[in-house]
Amino acid sequence: MEQQNYQYQNDSVFVQQRSVSKKFFANVFMWMFVALAVSSVSAFVLVNSPGILSMLVGDRGFTALGYIAIFAPLGLVMIMGAAMQRLSYPALIGIFLLYSILTGVMLGFVLLIYTAASIAICFVAAAIIFAVMAVMGYTTDVDLSRFGPILMAAVIGLVVVSVINFFIGSDTLGYILGFIGVAVFTALTAYKVQEIKRIGEGLDENGNEIALADSKKLALMGALSLYITFINLFLSLLRIFGDRR
Repeated sequence: MEQQNYQYQNDSVFVQQRSVSKKFFANVFMWMFVALAVSSVSAFVLVNSPGILSMLVGDRGFTALGYIAIFAPLGLVMIMGAAMQRLSYPALIGIFLLYSILTGVMLGFVLLIYTAASIAICFVAAAIIFAVMAVMGYTTDVDLSRFGPILMAAVIGLVVVSVINFFIGSDTLGYILGFIGVAVFTALTAYKVQEIKRIGEGLDENGNEIALADSKKLALMGALSLYITFINLFLSLLRIFGDRR
């Protein structure tokens, strides 16, 4: 009898953990879709607002405000990552939404550069690749955490070279970065999804327990990570297959 009660308690705890994990995972993707929606609205507003566009782009290229809009998201990501524990949950949401708006501004410039057909094709392709790799990352039994340092180093390298290429404007280098970006962000999708799955189960990469009080913040950071991965996968595909106007 005592053994049966023990078994029942273990099963109850297991079901509860699975429920918490699924809820956490759902929150991550909910916030990711919120970010995509906010960025889409922001891009649409920019494209259809000549006044705002003129404040960001002048006769000689980007204005000072334009450069701020382009590079501010990098700073916001660093703030969220470094100060997550100190910032309140509402403050993190505010920064997250501001990041989504500014990313939408950047995507608005993309809409002005590439044809609508190529944007749609690359977006659908990115969504399919992202979905397939997300499923693989969630279901695989292979430990992907060992690839984390390699992927993070590759991302940092891509960011640095992309910033340099932003100023020198090399089409060839941009084309090469597109192929590298597709490979890196495709692999990163599976890695990130597995990482988020483990966090949802109450474990970090080393198997240490994470405080439940931080679950909302962690869901937001997970959404930010997946959102950035998807956007960069989409932009990498555009660099390769996008048709300019």
